Amino acid sequence: MSPLAIVALGGNALVTDAAHQAIADQYDAVCAVAGPLVELVQQGWGLVVSHGNGPQVGFILRRSELAEAELAPVPMDYAVGDTQGAIGYMFLKAIGNELRRRGVDRRVAAIVTQTVVDPADPAFAHPTKPVGSFLDETTAREHAGRLGWHVVEDAGRGWRRVVASPAPVEIVELPTIRELLDAGVIVVAGGGGGIPVVRDADGDLAGVEAVVDKDSASALMAAELGADLFAIPTGVERVAVNWGKPDQRWIDHLTVAEATALARSGELGEGSMRPKVEALVAYLERHPGGAGLITSAQMLPAALRRETGTWIEG
Repeated sequence: MSPLAIVALGGNALVTDAAHQAIADQYDAVCAVAGPLVELVQQGWGLVVSHGNGPQVGFILRRSELAEAELAPVPMDYAVGDTQGAIGYMFLKAIGNELRRRGVDRRVAAIVTQTVVDPADPAFAHPTKPVGSFLDETTAREHAGRLGWHVVEDAGRGWRRVVASPAPVEIVELPTIRELLDAGVIVVAGGGGGIPVVRDADGDLAGVEAVVDKDSASALMAAELGADLFAIPTGVERVAVNWGKPDQRWIDHLTVAEATALARSGELGEGSMRPKVEALVAYLERHPGGAGLITSAQMLPAALRRETGTWIEG
């Protein structure tokens, strides 16, 4: 059996800056990471690629707002599903083309993935995840009253809708993903943390207005699949503590205990590096025999040769 890697790319990796938000720009960004991903396959790894979708969901919601006079708004679970299909299509093309150019005979499949969450999760009582565009207070409150939105003022920049971000409990399509991997297929799955769904008393699934953290869902998927490696590419080759300060320090290796302590220390970026480290720790606590890696997408092959990256193990 080939060793298995789960690589969780961020949604912002596809939207590099405000000047490069178009679909063509996003596809160019996917093409830029296709080479390193295929190189992992050439090194003998089985591969699942997951991806974020924050900016892309925001674009869908903004289009929905602009078309409100003629079309019903897009529910959050459908927006996540839409982005899974569109971004999955980008990865199918980019990875497939790269495989062909390198003469590698492998198939690629993108799976629309549902993630079960607990309807009693405390996150539903306290929505905190901003989604969609900035609004003036009058418009925001009107939407809240008419559509049932939760809205908050966002640091003086305007008002925004917020939704719950509950913890992932189950990846519904996990058996299908496992079967595809056993057949040697490269799988794109778990996009945007998965479409958030709940199970009723009869076991039926229903979508909910929420978003699931991509790294948390990928950590669950990696642990359940028994992945040998869970990698979270980011904008730097290694983790640094006290980023941008005179005492900044790069880190090559951490134990699970050291990573846990570091995440709690306040030395990592709250909205950037800390959640990535926490996701890797969650994976390793569920699957102690695995390895966690943070590095840049372009340096993934070199990191697997232990030439760079921050590794969390043991």
